[in-house]
Amino acid sequence: MSSPSAQRLRVLPSAFTVEHRPDSTLPEGDTWIALVRAPEGLTVVRETRPAEAAERWIALYSGQTAHDLDVPGMLAAVVGPLAEAAVPVFVASTFHADLVLVPEEMAREAVAALERAGHQVDTEPTPFTK
Repeated sequence: MSSPSAQRLRVLPSAFTVEHRPDSTLPEGDTWIALVRAPEGLTVVRETRPAEAAERWIALYSGQTAHDLDVPGMLAAVVGPLAEAAVPVFVASTFHADLVLVPEEMAREAVAALERAGHQVDTEPTPFTK
């Protein structure tokens, strides 16, 4: 990897949906991946159900290069190349890693932009790689 903030990312095998719930109700069950509560409501990231018509996102996970909260530039190193390639993102961060979602139809462009920036992206066994 070419720089200290270059990372090893893995594409998670599921597709995801990002929902806004203005009434701030929690989703039932444990099907959610991330919840973010803000004054305008609750944002829910969850796996997309089969045959669901919602917009589908793929997830790039930086857990292979976990880092502490005080390491600067790790998220910027991922979202910067995606912004330059005009790939929209939705991000949920954990204590040690980041989950960067990109629209499923832009998955190839996202992976290419990240690899050009020096990141390693493990895309197996995702369907868009073939």
